[in-house]
Amino acid sequence: MKSFTCDCGNTVYFDNTLCLTCGKELAFAPELLEIKAITPTGDASYLVSDEPLLRYRKCRNSSEQSVCNWLVRADEGHELCLACRLNDVIPDLTVPENREKWARVEAAKRRLIFTLLSLSLPVVPKSMDPERGLAFDIMSDTPNLKVFTGHDNGLITLNLDEADPVLRERARVALSERYRTLLGHLRHESGHHYWDRLIAGSPRLEEYRAIFGDEQQDYGAALKRHYESPRSDWQESFVSVYATAHPWEDWAETFAHYLHMVDAMETAEAFGVTLPSGPYNSSADCEHLIDRFIELSVVLNALNRSMGQGDAYPFALGPGVRKKLAFVHDVIAARPALRAAA
Repeated sequence: MKSFTCDCGNTVYFDNTLCLTCGKELAFAPELLEIKAITPTGDASYLVSDEPLLRYRKCRNSSEQSVCNWLVRADEGHELCLACRLNDVIPDLTVPENREKWARVEAAKRRLIFTLLSLSLPVVPKSMDPERGLAFDIMSDTPNLKVFTGHDNGLITLNLDEADPVLRERARVALSERYRTLLGHLRHESGHHYWDRLIAGSPRLEEYRAIFGDEQQDYGAALKRHYESPRSDWQESFVSVYATAHPWEDWAETFAHYLHMVDAMETAEAFGVTLPSGPYNSSADCEHLIDRFIELSVVLNALNRSMGQGDAYPFALGPGVRKKLAFVHDVIAARPALRAAA
């Protein structure tokens, strides 16, 4: 995540709501992709710095729930910001511990949406486009319902227990996963959505099948086979063992890792991190991105180990994985033509 600057010149960050130097309120304007100092106008709207003609309101989940720092254009007629409008179901907030967990989910979701918007990927609420839109059901288990995290036709379901660090770590160990985070879940599940938007029915479908495999194979049977006998020869061609389960999962895992790389490199660039082979160029090809990210991941892992933590990025990117990441990169770069054709 890049850093931002308050009107006073102080560096501020994506989740900030207040500048600790000058005391101005801060909020994120999605259209501008910027954290901005905001000034009340006296009619429940706000002006943002450097944009005198635009008026904004705070997202209702900021004023009522204190779980959001995004703005809504005053002329849009919405009470919720773009990220919060994506919610179809939210947890039962009468349960005390749910509010804190939900806040963690929303923080991860806002970071996901920021990256998607930065890549100019379409982020359209399902309430506006039922066929091709995106929505989130954030739910807890009940005595009569077991909630499974997953994706179905643009609807991402997330079990709220994933926001509990203890329960999430237990699940990670039980499933022998190298990495399990809220943001990782959201990036993975959004990958399924963008497969539907950018690959299904597009001119790139046959190329996708040549690289990832035929997604028409039975999904249920493939998952059953994976959980009964996970592949051990996955490192060269797959980014994770779960990616071997089915071509859809391979795409979603690769898409998630592409977002990991883009966000990490943007963060490193914002903080002036110098890599041995030279500066990162965000407009360069995917090979450049991968090479620089591998260098950065070595540094990240070494820093984590120096603090007694596990590796921040416990993965290796084999030749087959690099080819798949390059395909994701190219699909995103060519998105306008693909959307028009879909």
